[in-house]
Amino acid sequence: MGADDYLTKPFSIPELMARIKALFRRVDALTANPAATNGANQRIEHAGMSIDARRREVTIDGVPVELTAREFDLLLHFARHPGRVFSRVQLLDAVWGYSHEGYEHTVNTHINRLRTKIEENPSKPRYIQTVWGVGYKFAD
Repeated sequence: MGADDYLTKPFSIPELMARIKALFRRVDALTANPAATNGANQRIEHAGMSIDARRREVTIDGVPVELTAREFDLLLHFARHPGRVFSRVQLLDAVWGYSHEGYEHTVNTHINRLRTKIEENPSKPRYIQTVWGVGYKFAD
């Protein structure tokens, strides 16, 4: 339905506030200056995958892929930095807009869901690869 984040009970008020502020920062960045969103009109092509950042559309071998907003943001972040390894904390900062110890499993969950949608064989990914002991990267 478009949800891309959640808090489990009991949750802390500071954590809730951090997530709300991060959401507002993302909305402000997009509405204040769309050209400053780091290549928002960019189309990225890689190994049969096409990502249209402006339209927020992804196709693999010409077949559209339905992604949640967070999955798309995560994939776009990876695709804009091919070969660069990101830790879970770095991904929380860059994609979610906050870092909070204990919420790193959120990254794993989103990557697993994203892999099931974009990978032919999620257990042997060709796009988003695991770098054991460090994090994840988009294949170069």
